[in-house]
Amino acid sequence: MTQRPGMKSAGVIAALVAAALLAFAPSADARDIFGLWLTKDRDAKVRVSDCGGSLCGTIVWLSQPIDKETGRPVTDKMNADPARRSRPMIGVRIFGMQPAGSNRWTGSIYNADDGKTYTGSVELLDPNRLKIEGCLGPFCDHEIWTRTN
Repeated sequence: MTQRPGMKSAGVIAALVAAALLAFAPSADARDIFGLWLTKDRDAKVRVSDCGGSLCGTIVWLSQPIDKETGRPVTDKMNADPARRSRPMIGVRIFGMQPAGSNRWTGSIYNADDGKTYTGSVELLDPNRLKIEGCLGPFCDHEIWTRTN
């Protein structure tokens, strides 16, 4: 088979274009993160969804939904805002994030254990693992959540 002039350079250009497209294509669509996620300690499920262009995480299930002390639904009793301490934990939005790169979002994250809000990030590691990170200044901690039904 004989090559026509320019045929080799056309193949090289096509390969470069394909490589460039792959390099800039995100590894997962933002919708891939949507769904239910089980926290590291398996004590809560969080629904990750779109909230007007941002990414939101809302508690939708608790392994212990009833407060043993009161016999009533668990409330946000550690919240720094006294007016919010009586709200039920199920339904509390714990994070709001904006896109920050491929499979990564940054914003604020609420820690119901201490009632404080931190800067944080969410990163989709693969279709079934989500890295949640919260930071106080330069100090950060993270945990891995798993997808659930």
